[in-house]
Amino acid sequence: MADHWVARKLFHWWFLLKRPMTLGVRVAIENSNGEFLLVRHTYVSGWYFPGGGVERGETFVDAAIKEVREETGINIRGSLSLFGLYFNQNASPRDHVALFHLHEDPDISGFTPNREIAEIGFFQEHSLPEDTTRATRRRIEELRRRTEQVDHW
Repeated sequence: MADHWVARKLFHWWFLLKRPMTLGVRVAIENSNGEFLLVRHTYVSGWYFPGGGVERGETFVDAAIKEVREETGINIRGSLSLFGLYFNQNASPRDHVALFHLHEDPDISGFTPNREIAEIGFFQEHSLPEDTTRATRRRIEELRRRTEQVDHW
């Protein structure tokens, strides 16, 4: 029995070295006015849904809650709904993103820009900032069910 355990562990480590993946999360927070919360980073151009990487030992949901809190100061009260899993070939040939959807009306008036996030705001889909990323715009179309959901970010 111990030999099987060792073999399983060795195979697992070999698999991780041979096929490592990065995992990320994004959260589409939609308020009762139908506006989406977007963030603008200090280190990359464009507006995005809040999110980030899934760390070792974290669940996707834990990572989503943590990233929203870190980037916006919002403590999520509602339940996150998994909307889709995407292959993000733009980041790397092994990156995957879980997109969650949340209907909530958080107060963002206390947000203070920091080293990572320059600005946040709620936006109607017809008045998104001009440099909102193509992927973010596409996800909003999918969330509104006007575009077929695809599996590439």
